[in-house]
Amino acid sequence: MPEADDLSANYSGTFNGHLPFGQKPALLIVDFVMAYLDKDSPLYAGAEDALASNERLLSAARAAGVPVIFTNVVYQPGGADGGLFYKKIPALSAFDKGSPLGDFPPTLRPEAGELVISKQYASAFFGTNLAAALRDKHVDTLLITGMSTSGCVRATALDALQYGFAPFVVRDACGDRHPAPHESNLFDLQAKYAEVISEPEAVRLMATRLEA
Repeated sequence: MPEADDLSANYSGTFNGHLPFGQKPALLIVDFVMAYLDKDSPLYAGAEDALASNERLLSAARAAGVPVIFTNVVYQPGGADGGLFYKKIPALSAFDKGSPLGDFPPTLRPEAGELVISKQYASAFFGTNLAAALRDKHVDTLLITGMSTSGCVRATALDALQYGFAPFVVRDACGDRHPAPHESNLFDLQAKYAEVISEPEAVRLMATRLEA
């Protein structure tokens, strides 16, 4: 397996394009729910630092008038609407309707008027009205955060690109069960599908839209 320096050199010159930040961004918080924060949950990911980053980004988005969209995962009890994804990952039963593990944490909850997209699969676009809702708001760019980097964040960023919304993944505000998949997926997203930025850069970009 190539070393990190060799990997960067291998990608350099081929995967080094960049996406412009648009005129109408939205903050998309993917599946940041108690299942990833409760230490008794099978999906616990030690994401407390990412939660704090999301809290700050949420405050900045609201202050700048940037639309905020939350997603969560909800299944019929037993996963009748979960298909092969539910079969592949038995721990998804944590999201059966009524489970407290599917709740948003107290410090990261939607306010009245903020859109909540409930989904059954990895991408926030698959089987939902997210793309139509974003177009209705004239959104052209998504600041994407949430859980997990290698799963629903990655799938959502890829589909955002394919639906024509520039994806900007905020690394500090995403989390995963282990640093290795977190970093490897951020590397690949930056190379091929998205811009990966820091929390301070995301805040600056939202403030820039406020000033425009």
